Order: sequence, then C-alpha cells, then structure tokens
Amino acid sequence: MRYLITGGAGFIGSALVRHITKNLNNEVLNVDSLTYAGNLDSLASIENQPNYSFNKINICNFDVLRDAIHSFKPNYIMHLAAESHVDRSIDSPESFIQTNLIGTYNLLEATRFYLDSIPKDQQEIFRFHHISTDEVYGDLFGTTALFTEETPYSPSSPYSASKAGSDHLVRAWGRTFKIPFIVTNCSNNYGPFHFPEKLIPHPILNALHGKQIPVYGKGDQIRDWLYVEDHAKALDLVIQNGQVGETYNIGGYNEKKNIEVVEKICIILDELVAIKPKNIKSYKELISFVSDRPGHDKRYAIDSSKITSELGWMPNETFDTGLLKTVKWYLSNSDWWERVLNGKYRLDRIGEIK
Repeated sequence: MRYLITGGAGFIGSALVRHITKNLNNEVLNVDSLTYAGNLDSLASIENQPNYSFNKINICNFDVLRDAIHSFKPNYIMHLAAESHVDRSIDSPESFIQTNLIGTYNLLEATRFYLDSIPKDQQEIFRFHHISTDEVYGDLFGTTALFTEETPYSPSSPYSASKAGSDHLVRAWGRTFKIPFIVTNCSNNYGPFHFPEKLIPHPILNALHGKQIPVYGKGDQIRDWLYVEDHAKALDLVIQNGQVGETYNIGGYNEKKNIEVVEKICIILDELVAIKPKNIKSYKELISFVSDRPGHDKRYAIDSSKITSELGWMPNETFDTGLLKTVKWYLSNSDWWERVLNGKYRLDRIGEIK
C-alpha cells in the first residue's frame, strides 16, 4: 500500500513512519515542512530504505501539495501535520489557525481533486485518516466520566480550538464531497524522539542540566498517557480495518497527575544516574511550582473501549514500562536532543522561574 503521511518528521508522525516502513510492501511519502518540531534525525534509521521518501512541503501551499498527491498516487493519506503545543498557541495563535485549519482545508481539497482523477476501484480502496487530540473535548474536571466518541466538543485553548475546527472540516468534506474519512482522537503521547518542550522530556533534560523542573499550578492536572509506539500501531490498524465515517478514541489507560509523572521521572533518574548536578541528593529537589497556564484543563481521560472491542487494539506498554524506556532512551541518545537544543529552543516554558 502507498501511504502519504503529513507531519511525518514530527513526534507521532515519525513513530508512524518508522512503524509502517517496517513492512517493505508498504511505500511511504513523508510530507513535512520541517518547522521547529520537525526533525529528520528521528527518521535516520529508515531514511535510506527504498520504500521511504521525503518531500519538504508546507500544507498551506495548495498547488505544491496537490501536485505531490497526484504524483505519488496514495492509497491512504494520514494527516498528522499540525501545530500542537498549547503554550505556543497561547503565545502565538495565528500559526495554529494557518496550519491546523487552512492546511487541513488545503489537504482536503487536494484530496477531493485527486479522487476525481483516479479509477473507481482505486477510489474504493482510498482512505483519509485525520489524527486529532482528546483536547477537543475540553475539561473533565469535577467528574469521573471519560471522553467517548460521542462527547461534545468544548475546546479550551487556541490549539484545541484549531484542532476541533479541523475535525469538523474533515467530517464536512466527508459528508458533502464523499471523501472516505476516519478520525482518531488520542490522549497525551510520550516516548522516544519527543520534542524537549513537552511535559515528560522537559523534566528529564532540565534535571540532567541541573535546572529547576517547572510544574504548573499544584501539578494536579490529570492526563491519560499513551506510549507513542502503541499509538502508531493503533493508527495503522485503524487505517486498514476501521470503518469509513467513524471516530476512534485512542488512550493509554494511564491516568496520572502531572506532579506524579514528574516525581516518577525523578525516581527513575535517581536510580539510573549516579552523578547528580549541584550536589543534590535527589532530582525531586529541583521540582518548582510555577504560575498555572491560562485556561489550563484539569483532566483528560479517554474511553478506548470502541477501538478495543471493534478492532482488537490494546496498548502494550504500561505507564511504568513506557516511562522507564523513555528515560533510558533520553539518557542514551544525547546526540539527538543536543542537536535540538542547539537551535532556538532553550528549555524554557511559559511561567517558568528563570
């Protein structure tokens, strides 16, 4: 099969590309504009495989995007290209509107024209898979409920609002223009190759540098954590076996408070790193509580029973096994994250104590 994957140099996208290219019967075209979070180093292990190719394209450039689709002739389009960090959406929302809304619109239009140009039997095989987030559902604070595929949308940040809008565009183009689509909404991902500003890699690298580990508010925000390689397997399962027009929620069955996550990271580092910076006895000493993020949702939690019952998917990793693998990966791959940190990013977050 021929997969065109947008955002394939990003965190989740690169995990998906690595997973799909393991099967040499698949051919993958990675379309990515290589913004700050796009990193081809994450694909070094497969960059020379004959079934993988890369095309640097911004999905906001309709003509180039359309030509790439028509030239490659994909059976599947898996759309992961997005601006995805909430802090950045608060600081500069315009890029989120451009990429997540205009970019998705361009991709849908290019797909529509492509489908009109291919034979009927190829149209019947084709699938458009839109990868989204649980943040479109809003906040579960004050309830023990879980997000289901029927949960009404109630986004809280410019990021989640732009992703909610893109979800609506996909469904509208499916109904109006008969694009055979599937939508998935995932919980927080973690694992190797995660950009350093995100919650799990940020404390790891701050700790190794002897910097304070910032925790928003009281650290009582709850997230459901999904190991990225489990997510990649779920996405490939959905594109192959999911029902057109359906939505599937993908979660890790791992609800944890942010402070609990950070403390677990510190415990693992205490066990694995013998020489600590600044003569501290435990990395927990670096934890500092900072002003909370504006509009910060308190709890996300996904009900994954639909994808489990209908498609047989379950995550392989528990949070403890996945987190241990993640910390060990960052300790063993300093060449990857040091090259990231040599760019503009400097381990700073909104609200962080300097």
